[in-house]
Amino acid sequence: MKLSLGLITLLLSSLVASEGLSFSFGVGGQKPLGDGEAVPGDNPLTYCKAEHADDILILDHVNLTPNPPQAGKTLTIEAVGTLREDIEDKAFVILQVKYGLIRLVNTQADLCEQVSNVDLTCPIKKGKITITKDVDLPKEIPPGTYTVFADAYTVDKKKIVCLEATVPFGGSSKYDL
Repeated sequence: MKLSLGLITLLLSSLVASEGLSFSFGVGGQKPLGDGEAVPGDNPLTYCKAEHADDILILDHVNLTPNPPQAGKTLTIEAVGTLREDIEDKAFVILQVKYGLIRLVNTQADLCEQVSNVDLTCPIKKGKITITKDVDLPKEIPPGTYTVFADAYTVDKKKIVCLEATVPFGGSSKYDL
């Protein structure tokens, strides 16, 4: 299992799980949403069911092409958002990835060590940020439903953002066009 994550301090979390399965989440926007509301854009992301008024990262939109991601294809992620505060060293993300009911990943990672996946380094300065990233997804991703949970915090435990996504690979799903 391979895990690599990057949450651009308030803008992008890039998740790579199980056999190279890769997700990126962008952040930025006008007003944080709550109660599992959809992240603006063409993506399967939702905000975690919690209060988001104090989130540091506000997402304008996140677009995934194709949406849903497809095994063996290149996934293009575009994320636009605004950071309300600088993101400093020692920021961290709690990451969980499930394949159906099977938990593949349950870890806490240093956010600043991961942002190199999206060509950023800490500190990340507050303000508007745009990230575009292409990720080649392996064709060997087992068909099924993957659920990702990413909850990011500053070094002093202030909430950056909390996002969830459910992504089906193979077969038909509610995301099929």
